[in-house]
Amino acid sequence: MFRLRDRLTTPADVVPADRPVEARAPAPAPAASGNSRAYQQMKARVHELLLSRLDLEAMERLSPEQLRTELNVMVERLLSEENVVVNAAERRSLVRDIQNEMLGLGPLEALLADPTVSDILVNGSQQVYIERRGQLSLTDVTFADDNHLMKIIDKIVSRVGRRVDESSPMVDARLPDGSRVNVIIPPLALDGPVMSIRRFAVVPLTIDNLIEYQTLTPAVAQVLQGLVAAELNLIISGGTGSGKTTLLNILSASIDARERVVTIEDADELQLRQPHVVRLETRPANIEGRGEVTQRSLVRNALRMRPDRIILGEVRGAEAVDMLQAMNTGHEGSMTTIHANTARDALGRLENMLSMGVANMPSKIARTQIASAINVIVQVSRLTDGRRKIISVAEITGMEGDVITMQEIFTFRQTGVETDGTVKGFFQATGVRPRFVERLKSRGIALPESLFDPGRRME
Repeated sequence: MFRLRDRLTTPADVVPADRPVEARAPAPAPAASGNSRAYQQMKARVHELLLSRLDLEAMERLSPEQLRTELNVMVERLLSEENVVVNAAERRSLVRDIQNEMLGLGPLEALLADPTVSDILVNGSQQVYIERRGQLSLTDVTFADDNHLMKIIDKIVSRVGRRVDESSPMVDARLPDGSRVNVIIPPLALDGPVMSIRRFAVVPLTIDNLIEYQTLTPAVAQVLQGLVAAELNLIISGGTGSGKTTLLNILSASIDARERVVTIEDADELQLRQPHVVRLETRPANIEGRGEVTQRSLVRNALRMRPDRIILGEVRGAEAVDMLQAMNTGHEGSMTTIHANTARDALGRLENMLSMGVANMPSKIARTQIASAINVIVQVSRLTDGRRKIISVAEITGMEGDVITMQEIFTFRQTGVETDGTVKGFFQATGVRPRFVERLKSRGIALPESLFDPGRRME
């Protein structure tokens, strides 16, 4: 394996020969535990000593498992050399934390290893919140100081070729498992660096999981899967944290494996399982303000790549123009997400985005483009109890005068709230027979008429 470098000595380390042997040993360090300041100082001291003595070239030749084992041995040796007085539990904690600092993301490793944690919200070095099952709670995880937190942030963003500093204080990145990371640092963040990690499931969710979690019903699932398979253009609308990207990932499983799919995102989040997927990602400007590649540029380029479908992670600006044109010119079955509170709000936002891309576009022309391109809007929401629900499935039917017309096919009706805060309600068809039924039938997808029966509650 590899060894610690020989310990460097300074004049203060040299011990006169006539001094008693026991006087040569350094004074014992005080015991510390948990996330106390003393423990953080002790960990930082051992970490610094370890870094000064490691053979970095030898480290690069070891596998992560071998390196973790060697670090364990070296930390134990350092604790003995420095005469640090700690009990067995503190010793194990110190070894684990230093392994995490060297090989992972430090204090965040324990949270990232917990599959029940869906969001990690770091509000400065001394406050870390997590979300479990839709509920936020404060943890006892802390960083030594803001500099310690910045080292972890730099490790994350550098992995994807991005940077964060005073000249570029905001950045989007991702972890190796696909989890989305957003960072904002001073001077924009007044109380120290802030980092938000939106996690993805280690094992991607399926439509059956959503049925089990009561996000939707088997009837709604059958319709949505049919829409994707029949190549209708879908928009998934909802607020922050409502599960838009998760739903987009799950619905994409219904895309035929023979199709060529091009995905375009600001930060790589989609986890499509088809064999023929081309993934594109935007690029921010460099330190000189050059080299930016926008979503609109990628959408235009994707049109030259012979895609069967284009999936846009989220539409938020002028790229809406090219996305709608793609949907209207042969790239049927394309999908995207949008931030909006209702399906009608989503249409309004799309209209505003079109005006960003084409100056002075008349409202009627913009609405005509939207109505001809979009077939269905799926509205998702995060309820007050933290659960995600599909609360509406609406079909765009065309134009009536200057207004885009739509009809709701399914809706979630809330009936109350339990004493523990759980939202009560049921799914129900509105009784409208959608126009897309004929489109699905022509593709060999037959939906039973009972799916649209308004008299049947879908609990």
